[in-house]
Amino acid sequence: MAAKPQHKRKRSWEKEFYKNGVPAEVIVISDSPTPTPPPSRPKATNSSSSSSSGSHDSLYPANKRRYLLEPDHKRVYKNTSDLSINQNLSSFHFFPASTVYPVPPPPPATTVPALPPSSLAAAHLSTTLHQLPAATALQRKSIQTVATATTEPVEVYDDEDGHYIVRPNESLTQQYKIMRLLGQGTFGKVVECYDRVRRSYCAIKIIRAIPKYRDASKIEIRVLNTLKQHDPLNLNQCIHLIEWFDFRNHICMVFDLLGPSVFDFLKSNQFRPFPSTQIQKLAKQLITSVAFLHDLKLVHTDLKPENILLVGRTSKTDIRLIDFGSATFEKDYHSAVVSTRHYRAPEIILGMGWSYPCDLWSIGCILVEFFTGDALFQTHDNLEHLAMMNTVLGPLPQHMVLSANKEGQKFFYKESKKLRYPTTKTTKQSKKFVDALKPLEDIIAPEHNQHNIFLLDLLKKLLIYEPSQRISAREALRHPFLSCC
Repeated sequence: MAAKPQHKRKRSWEKEFYKNGVPAEVIVISDSPTPTPPPSRPKATNSSSSSSSGSHDSLYPANKRRYLLEPDHKRVYKNTSDLSINQNLSSFHFFPASTVYPVPPPPPATTVPALPPSSLAAAHLSTTLHQLPAATALQRKSIQTVATATTEPVEVYDDEDGHYIVRPNESLTQQYKIMRLLGQGTFGKVVECYDRVRRSYCAIKIIRAIPKYRDASKIEIRVLNTLKQHDPLNLNQCIHLIEWFDFRNHICMVFDLLGPSVFDFLKSNQFRPFPSTQIQKLAKQLITSVAFLHDLKLVHTDLKPENILLVGRTSKTDIRLIDFGSATFEKDYHSAVVSTRHYRAPEIILGMGWSYPCDLWSIGCILVEFFTGDALFQTHDNLEHLAMMNTVLGPLPQHMVLSANKEGQKFFYKESKKLRYPTTKTTKQSKKFVDALKPLEDIIAPEHNQHNIFLLDLLKKLLIYEPSQRISAREALRHPFLSCC
């Protein structure tokens, strides 16, 4: 009976309060004075209507009202349309219609210190971002996060010199798997790879990603294709090109995997010389390969122990001639300087031009190295090189001095045409090296040895100064040294 008067009072209060109709919405004006909160009413017991009047206060206490007015940083907005929906929801559902909430006071005014001109742009961007609505700022943060997450790091394949960065166990195309680095030179790198198609190991020459080396590699491919076309069975023991491809701007040439070079073999044996019988077999194979090149109107121009590979690690006499990157056809352009310094012919040093005979001079130097274990002319200076030749082979003929270019004639006296060595700039170490050399007859001492007698005779014909008088490759194949004993 005591609860009925309360219901009547509430109904009469609602009827009086809503006599002009129930309002459709509540409008809050930011500059209006804060309304006085309604007086607290005694909490009714056993009344559903009284509990409904206080339901919003219980759902939205003071500590949660602040949370609702602050941006929800955990919410992720997918697009702009979602933002507008969420804003509408927060406007009409976060605030109950029966209660008017005060607008939070604006933040206190602060004095911003003067910024230098370089910081104005950053300050303007920061101020604009803070003045944006919460949803817009969150959207911008979300977009930046997505962009950062989807950006992939750029993988680097070349070093600063254009060499391909070799990473073992990585794939060089789907067919080839890189196993290890075999060597590196000016042209690029050579790697050992596993061929997944042929199920065998191979060597791949990876050219540097530089235009001039790429162009040179295309000439080398042309030479290699010519060799394979004219000798499909490889009877002349020049390395054969299996295939080539362009991978990440690197020309890659695939070859059979061979053993170490003759130089590496000598090095692993403390540069001990080869026996006479092995020198004979190596010389015959090398001269056969060079004769085949000359028949095709090709000059190798870079013969040296590093470019002669043993077929297997156990073989000591079966070889393959490699590195045709400097090989030149007779009718093609001839560079002024070719060959590695220790094996360079005198006509190249004197600037007289060069042709097939320069390969035979290199063979002569190589055979002496096989016999002694050391390079014959270990120098890096033209004048010192000519001085060493003068000690081992005697003075150069005057007609070659007269045929030399201006740079070459500077090495000789004008009147006597003798070598201008030593000079005031010559070091004591240089004099020591030159004086330590012996004549060729003392280096290859016959001592009643048939091999040494024939070898010395062959070397004298290979190391003749005058190119036109030097023995040819086909003539050298008929020399007794290659068939004796």
